[in-house]
Amino acid sequence: MTLVSINELPENILLEIFTNVPARQLVLDCRLVCSLWRDLIDLMTLWKRKSLREGFTTEDCDEPVSDWKVFYFLCSLRRNLLRNPCGEEGMSSWQIDHNGGDQWTVENLPGGHGEDFPDSNVKKFFVTSYQLCIKSQMVDLKAEGYWEELMDRVRPDIVVKDWFAARRDCGCTYNIQVQLLSANHVVLASFQPPRVTIPQWSDAQWTEVSHTFSDYPPGVRYIFFQHGGQDTQFWAGWYGSRVTNSSIIISPQMTRNPAASTTRPNTTQEPGRKWRREWGWGWGWEDERDDERDEEDSDQLPSPPHFYRPF
Repeated sequence: MTLVSINELPENILLEIFTNVPARQLVLDCRLVCSLWRDLIDLMTLWKRKSLREGFTTEDCDEPVSDWKVFYFLCSLRRNLLRNPCGEEGMSSWQIDHNGGDQWTVENLPGGHGEDFPDSNVKKFFVTSYQLCIKSQMVDLKAEGYWEELMDRVRPDIVVKDWFAARRDCGCTYNIQVQLLSANHVVLASFQPPRVTIPQWSDAQWTEVSHTFSDYPPGVRYIFFQHGGQDTQFWAGWYGSRVTNSSIIISPQMTRNPAASTTRPNTTQEPGRKWRREWGWGWGWEDERDDERDEEDSDQLPSPPHFYRPF
C-alpha cells in the first residue's frame, strides 16, 4: 500500500480538514508547517467556513465582512467583559470608589416600589444610598485575550451598556463614565454623559444607556467603567439609583467613519493627559483647572435623550 502525503490531497479537502481544527492551533502551529498550509490557512474562504460552522454568520447574511479571520476571532472572544454585572455574587469583582450613606447593597427584583426588569433572566440589582455610592471595574484587554495588534490595527467597535432605575417613592441621581486607556493609563477616549436626576414619584421604569466607541486611537489596553449615584431625599436605607446588567462587549463590527455613529459624543479628552483617581465622583485633571474644564466639557455634551433610552 503506497503512502500518500497529506499535501497531495485536493485543496478543498485540506480546507475541510482545517475547518475542524481549533483556530489558535491553526494560527500558532499548523500555519508554520509549510508554505502550502500557510497559504491555505490565510485564505478568507477557510475563516468564512469556520464562521459558518460556529454559527457566527449565515449563508444569507448580506452584511459585508472585510476580514473573515478577524471576524472569526472577534466572534469567538465576544462576551461581557464586566464581571458580576447583576449582583449575583454580591459586590464581588467591583472596586468600591465611594460608599456613602448606608453603602452599596444588592436587592432582588423588582424591589420595593420598583418594576420588573425587561429581561427575566436578570434577578438582582445594585442599589445606592442617601450619600454618593460609586463602583468601578478596570478591564485588562490583553488578559481577556485581545492582543495588541488586534486592538491597534483593527480597532473593533467597543459597545458599552448600562441599565438604571429609581424607586417610585424617592428621587435619585445616576452617573456613568467609561474611558479607553493606554498601557500607561492615559485617556485615549471617554464617554461621560450628563448626570441624570429622576424626580420623586417617577414611573420607576428601567432605562438603558448605551455608547459605541469606534475609530478610536491605537494603543487602547484597558477599559475603565464607573457608575453610581444616590437618592435625593436623604432617607436612611437604600432609596437611591438602581443599576444592573452592565456590559462591555467588543463587537466584530468595525466602524471607520465616526460621523456615521449616532451615539458617539464629543467627549474624548485631550490626548496625552493622564488622569488620577479622586475620592468622590470620577477622575480629575492633574492641574488646577478642573472646574473650568468640567464646565467646558458639559457645554459640548449632547442632551440626555441622545444617550438614554427608556425600555
